[in-house]
Amino acid sequence: MRVCLICVEFFINKSGGFGRATRTIGRELAKRGIEAYAIVPRQGDQAPREVHDGVTVLAFPKTRPWEVARLAREVDADVYHSCEPSMSTVFAMRAMPDSKHVITFRDPRSGDDWVKELERPARSKLQVASNWLYEANALVTRAVRRADGVYSIGRYLVPKIKRIYGVDSDFLPTPVDVPEAVRKADAPTVGWLARWDPVKRPEIFLQLVERFPDVRFRFAGSALDQQWVRHLRETYGAAPNLDWVGRIDQFRDPGAHAAFLDDAWIMVNASTKEAMPNAFLEAAAHECAILAGLDPDGFASKFGYHVTPGGGTKYPTSEDFAEGLRWLLDGNRWRELGRLGREHVASTFETEVAIQRHIQMYQDHLGRRTAGLSP
Repeated sequence: MRVCLICVEFFINKSGGFGRATRTIGRELAKRGIEAYAIVPRQGDQAPREVHDGVTVLAFPKTRPWEVARLAREVDADVYHSCEPSMSTVFAMRAMPDSKHVITFRDPRSGDDWVKELERPARSKLQVASNWLYEANALVTRAVRRADGVYSIGRYLVPKIKRIYGVDSDFLPTPVDVPEAVRKADAPTVGWLARWDPVKRPEIFLQLVERFPDVRFRFAGSALDQQWVRHLRETYGAAPNLDWVGRIDQFRDPGAHAAFLDDAWIMVNASTKEAMPNAFLEAAAHECAILAGLDPDGFASKFGYHVTPGGGTKYPTSEDFAEGLRWLLDGNRWRELGRLGREHVASTFETEVAIQRHIQMYQDHLGRRTAGLSP
């Protein structure tokens, strides 16, 4: 069986949840003897053809997305799996109509979600508009409706996908490694493992540092806008209990990634929008309690603390997050909640469990021809 993954990134020169999940799926498929390919836009000094973790990665220039059609024909896959739909999905479908085409929604975005990205863009409003044109135009919607299978990384996203695209979808878990044992830091340690882009509101995490001088805060991630990074460092960089960890490449240095998660008691997420963050799953796998303003599939409320706005504000403030952090630290509540989160991830998202779901899905589609939905 030959599977080609299609995504907007592959966690090579760009860090993001889409790329992290796509690379993990490809790596695990390759380990199990499946021919794994990926087609992605070229990032930085990425070559047109590279091999990462057993996956042959074919890259096209961002300014020539129609080259996806040529690459899709070159791969000649049995299944083309879009890890979030885009114009790449459209070109692959047109080039290889007799193959199977499936889509996993990693972050289905409504009009309101796109507005949130415009309010706090990672790079610029123009970039957000460009992303919208590439990922959410009428041709992409038509491709979703014509797909052989549509899937979602969170159960709560199923009705959202139905509202936006008019299609039914099934839950397909993101694979996450669950360590055999976890050793937590001796002193209270709170982590952030996500992009530092404005839509993620990293300043909320940094504002907690002064409020909790006896807690160690570890800040891992990166941002596209270096001026924004300088602003964060100049505003919050002097605290003695704050570690600026920076970007952790979990594929090049899995030990550092695991050690970061092992240390943390609590993982913070202050984003204005999320689907089912990889960081939630990875943190819970390492018995971290979740402190977040969003609650996908009840994840924060079941395995940590769901922060809600307390003063009539649109989003929770640092004071709201401080209240949640105090609650989790009080009597070590975080420990039992972290244990429950680990059990949940192990039963649903653990790598072998999730990858077997993927392989079975591919086999099911190849074993029968599904009608799909008319445009």
